[in-house]
Amino acid sequence: MPAFSNDAFDLAITGEYWTPGLKHPQFATIGVRDGAIRAVEQDLIAAHEIRTRARSRVDVDSGFILPGLHDSHVHPIFAGLNAQSCDLSAVETTEEVLAAIFEYAQAHPERDWITGGGWGFHTFGPEGPHRKQLDAVCPHRPAALAVRDVHALWVNSEALRRAGIDRDTPDPEGGYIQRDQDGHATGVLHEAAMALVYDVQAAPSSETLDRALRIGQERLHASGITSWQDALIGSFGGNPDIFDTYIRADAAGTLTGRVNGALFWDPNKGFDQIDELQRRRAQAKGPKFRAHAIKLMQDGIPENHTAALHEPYCSATGAPLTERGASLLEPAELTEVVHLLQDAQFDMHFHAMGDRATTEILDALSTCEPVRGFTPRHQIAHLQSVLPADIPRLAQLDVTANIQALWAAHGEQMDDLCIPLLGAERAEQQFPFKEIVDAGGRLAAGSDWPVSGVSPFEAMFVAIHRQMPGAETNTPVFTPHQRIDLIHILEAYTSGGAWVNRQPRTGQIAVGSAADLTVIDRNPFENDRQTFAQSQTTAVYVQGQIVWE
Repeated sequence: MPAFSNDAFDLAITGEYWTPGLKHPQFATIGVRDGAIRAVEQDLIAAHEIRTRARSRVDVDSGFILPGLHDSHVHPIFAGLNAQSCDLSAVETTEEVLAAIFEYAQAHPERDWITGGGWGFHTFGPEGPHRKQLDAVCPHRPAALAVRDVHALWVNSEALRRAGIDRDTPDPEGGYIQRDQDGHATGVLHEAAMALVYDVQAAPSSETLDRALRIGQERLHASGITSWQDALIGSFGGNPDIFDTYIRADAAGTLTGRVNGALFWDPNKGFDQIDELQRRRAQAKGPKFRAHAIKLMQDGIPENHTAALHEPYCSATGAPLTERGASLLEPAELTEVVHLLQDAQFDMHFHAMGDRATTEILDALSTCEPVRGFTPRHQIAHLQSVLPADIPRLAQLDVTANIQALWAAHGEQMDDLCIPLLGAERAEQQFPFKEIVDAGGRLAAGSDWPVSGVSPFEAMFVAIHRQMPGAETNTPVFTPHQRIDLIHILEAYTSGGAWVNRQPRTGQIAVGSAADLTVIDRNPFENDRQTFAQSQTTAVYVQGQIVWE
């Protein structure tokens, strides 16, 4: 039994727990002092001593203790903005979407613009949404509602008029205006074309953004998240720049989670922006907010043919088309940017949905020279379609696979949009979690909320079963050979997240680690498949302080 110092513990928390390195849960009392874990004791006498000398004692009973969970790719402020506007994330049919917009517009006559988002392309069928549908429910005010993945904007005729978009408006670089057979805008603006409308809207006020962060942060904590990487900080597609929002919250002490910001690399600004990015990194030195990473968008999404593929997309009948998607940074430019950022000692957080985008990123990283004193924590997010030959390169180049596991299951989006466009062979290459692990690759995990749901437990369920929570047992399993086990997905949310977020004292329960802990209401190693996804967070601690209960 160890001899403890005479200092009292601030907290003693007792129950079953798991940490990376354990194959099975253990029962222990964890002693916390000055924001750090000072003891993890299984011995009953030692555990009793910790509890006796603790100012606060907690027994989790039938609950379970995990290291504080990391969401390594999330947009909580954008989710908070959606919550303050017309939030369509909970409705599915066309009729429900239009009814929700009408009700919101009626309830908010004071708003000049009707804004929000959360709809999905699969809701509207192969034709997609149209401006005339919005005109019917919001005829006199401009309306602009982002798709769930924020890669397209659905607008009405008044919004098009205010933005000056007509049949003669050229497509901007990096985006396009969807048009009908006569060349008129249908009301859907893809990628960079979204900025044409965002640029004529009033930017959200500082107060609105601050409130959005509070909303998003509370929801993350309620989901068990203690630390996250905000995957886009800067101006992209007309979205507000949220850097100062985090700086204000950190200075005021209202930021209770640990945040690593991924600063956006604007492909239109070129190499001159490096000085501003370095200035921002230097400014983000508060107790909770840092900005170690750069976000680089290498392609779009398969649903609108903007994900970059080696071979062309397929038609609904399976015939090859001509489109292969666009690389937002041409390979030669991407290599230059990667070298510049590596020399400046930035971690890189890449967006890649198509197999060609992933190949181009790995090719660029493979040409980097080591920088003395700098061990990079580069990562590629999404990895929807990956060439088999590129999978071992992730481990060879020490590039983390940042996975959004909730997407790796059959559903309307996957079955009606992705699989037909990719074709059968590429569909089998989607989200290759197991092959990445078997090749020695590292996983981190993110929700991409509000693009998809925020619950880490639902995402863990899909990673393990490749089925959506609540699916009947006879539901087809999506690419079953890519299923991973509970420990691997838990590691992605703990030690994997701690790695990419440069937080070495988090992601584990061990003496000397930060007392960042997530307590849930059940043991994930014992619950059956249908109840695990329903796990609820009961308490969240950051540095030994409870931030959600």
